[in-house]
Amino acid sequence: MVTRSSLPLGLFALFMFGCGDLAISPQSDSQQVVQESNVAQLLTEAQTNQSVEKLFRQGNNLLDSHHYQDAIAAYDKAIAIKPTSAETWINRGNALTALQENKDALLSYDRAIAIRKDLDEAWYNRGNLLNAQKRYKDALVSYDKAIAIKPDKHEAWINRGIALTKLQRYKDAIQSYDKAIAMKQGLDQAYYNKACSYALQGNVELTIDNLEKAIKLIPGKYEKLAKNDPDFDKVRSDKRFQVLLE
Repeated sequence: MVTRSSLPLGLFALFMFGCGDLAISPQSDSQQVVQESNVAQLLTEAQTNQSVEKLFRQGNNLLDSHHYQDAIAAYDKAIAIKPTSAETWINRGNALTALQENKDALLSYDRAIAIRKDLDEAWYNRGNLLNAQKRYKDALVSYDKAIAIKPDKHEAWINRGIALTKLQRYKDAIQSYDKAIAMKQGLDQAYYNKACSYALQGNVELTIDNLEKAIKLIPGKYEKLAKNDPDFDKVRSDKRFQVLLE
């Protein structure tokens, strides 16, 4: 089966606070001091946000170029300034996942979720990590959370299908793949994974139908994968399957 992998987050906008035109009015000294203090606080927050945004962008660039340790160092600096940046915790988790430091990666995703429960990326990447660790029931919970936040997240529907297939819940897995296909045309991974689910049930006709769709979308790729994928062992001796892979 083919997963949809986690990706670095896009750059999140960190908003600057502008002072505006502060009109001077005849007020008491105490009121004026409070106002000036608030302005100073807003300026400090804006500067902090600028620093965090710079480090976040730096970390993302390093993550994109596969310099994972350096990316983590940048994210750690950002977190030291602003520990409540959920986005930074997510991408820190992505870098740790790339280094297979799975325990720390999971902790990073959990920190992000503790800060903001409405970030589908945190739940989705957490699910991918758990899927890779063969913790399929836990992965399924995370994918369901991601989908509840963003129902049209086709990547989550695909990887949710994989977790269900691993749990031998083939009917539910196929429904999950179908959800992804309904959302976006040309999802070769979904058709290939549907073929895997049907093959595991020994359904030759629907295996071939879905595998053929995947092959048409990306010729050459899925013939090679299917030749060695153990998911197809139950249908491998069928002549129609063999002809499709020639």
